Amino acid sequence: MSNYQARLGLYIAGEWLGPEGRATQDVLDPATGQVNAALPLATAADLDTALDAADRGFKAWRVTAPEARAALLMKAAVLLRERAGDLGRIATLEQGKPFDEAKGEALYAAALLDFHAAEGLRVYGRVLQRPSGTRSLVLHQPIGPVAAFCAWNFPIMNVVRKIAPALAAGCSIIIKPSEETAGSACEVMRCFQDAGIPGDVAQCVFGVPDQVSRHLLASPVTRKLSFTGSVPVGKHLAKLAAETLMATTMELGGHGPVMVFDDCDLDRTLDTLVATKFRNAGQVCIAPTRFHVQRGVYDAFAAGFAERTRALKVGSGLEKGVQMGPMANARRPDAIAAMVEDARSIGARVLAGGGERASGGGFFYEPTVLADVPLTARAMNDEPFGPLALLNPFDTVDEAIAEANRLPYGLAAYCFTENGRRQNRLGDEIEAGMVAINNVRLSWVDSPFGGVKDSGYGSEDGPEGVKAHLVTKTVHMT
Repeated sequence: MSNYQARLGLYIAGEWLGPEGRATQDVLDPATGQVNAALPLATAADLDTALDAADRGFKAWRVTAPEARAALLMKAAVLLRERAGDLGRIATLEQGKPFDEAKGEALYAAALLDFHAAEGLRVYGRVLQRPSGTRSLVLHQPIGPVAAFCAWNFPIMNVVRKIAPALAAGCSIIIKPSEETAGSACEVMRCFQDAGIPGDVAQCVFGVPDQVSRHLLASPVTRKLSFTGSVPVGKHLAKLAAETLMATTMELGGHGPVMVFDDCDLDRTLDTLVATKFRNAGQVCIAPTRFHVQRGVYDAFAAGFAERTRALKVGSGLEKGVQMGPMANARRPDAIAAMVEDARSIGARVLAGGGERASGGGFFYEPTVLADVPLTARAMNDEPFGPLALLNPFDTVDEAIAEANRLPYGLAAYCFTENGRRQNRLGDEIEAGMVAINNVRLSWVDSPFGGVKDSGYGSEDGPEGVKAHLVTKTVHMT
């Protein structure tokens, strides 16, 4: 723990800054509720230093050869892979997810770096047709210093997902990860530092979220906001960004509908969905949550889902064989418990789980399955963001689509059917930024990741991730 404490800090202008002269915040182990370490929080002066450095860094980084930028990003990817085990243990220690999930997250983050490094070499403009002796050029240039904020649920990947496209496009960035998972972010930053990426190009700060966001977004240095988090906070930050007409990318919450039709491969569908629902204790913005099952297979689906859920091994993410760890903080079990009690009080049936807490002070909530959940239940309208599955029957395709689209969220949706025409219709009519049909894989390094409606706008990953950090300029020459 002493080493963990020593490696927490602010990374500003290429220097690691500790708690001296700064307020601190405890970082907890969610499996025990015990304090891991104290995290230093940035002062206003620290943020000003970071902004000045980001301004300088952008001016130099934007004219750095794309090949040189790509080489440094790929070197950081190599370091992420080499350190994936250590990164995974730190992420488990402060976020709770099983170690194999956390290590896999580090490896996926490395793949993101490799993709964006190459994509930065493919920023093409074009030459327009003009009379002889004249030229009109369309150029795509880096937008400027970026302020990025991200959540605690994927403490390794979320940080890389923000930094990689910004740096590939030629921007500098100041990132504020969650204070609750600071160690993971610090180790990611050390990979960038050790790869040779300048300390004024990629910086990391922690602090009181509202104070940090207001300070960074009010500065004329900051030209883009990128945020991953809840809908209410996203709307708040968008209002702050509007004061300076700042470009924004918003990856916000979801309430993933799942449409299961009676022609699906039921066992395969159940195996896939239960594992995905309770991955990361359900603390995933694209988690399948509202399971709408065609009436002919509803009872069999509900029984099979509950049986598989009860068989999951829950415990500390560092224990071998654990399939679901604790929730990330003390707030989350209480929030899920309140939703379960609300649904139960108005008629929902508890098929699995429902409230047992593990002893030892950790932030555990057992995987829970509710059936026949009234649409008026809080959990059917507000994102649970936890290990809670909600099951209801439907009869027709029209009913399934209407219920999937009922909420203002539009991040991810899932459909299971062998009918090709139905697959086409669902892909067309479901209001979501991402739709998976007969699978649950939505996050790919070369594919845009983002939502619609209250789930945000703009895309991360894929070519769109780099494009979100570019502005378009036309140059007319005579």
